[in-house]
Amino acid sequence: MPFIDAKITLPTDAATKEKLKAEFGKTMSLLGKSETYLMVGIEDNYDLWMGGEKLDKGAYVALSLLGNASSDDYVKVTAAICDIFSNELSIPANAVYVTYHPIKDWGWNGSNF
Repeated sequence: MPFIDAKITLPTDAATKEKLKAEFGKTMSLLGKSETYLMVGIEDNYDLWMGGEKLDKGAYVALSLLGNASSDDYVKVTAAICDIFSNELSIPANAVYVTYHPIKDWGWNGSNF
């Protein structure tokens, strides 16, 4: 039951959002998960500041995950997410923050996992 919430400073069209969503889906294998239950939210034209400076190109990603993963797995996912933003939107890795939020209880379809 992962959820990726991405906030991006750049405007993106529907095709780019679809590509980002597909690439995020591929990263789930790094956590031993599939894309089957992955939910993705993408908000573009988002104002982000880093070190007091407004970013022209930047991104923040919060990944919520039922349960937890190892620090090594999170390192791999961070690298993959930074690569996705670099390849798709030319956002440098040093302008991407990724946070992880392990969740003990997750509700879906009228009950909890």
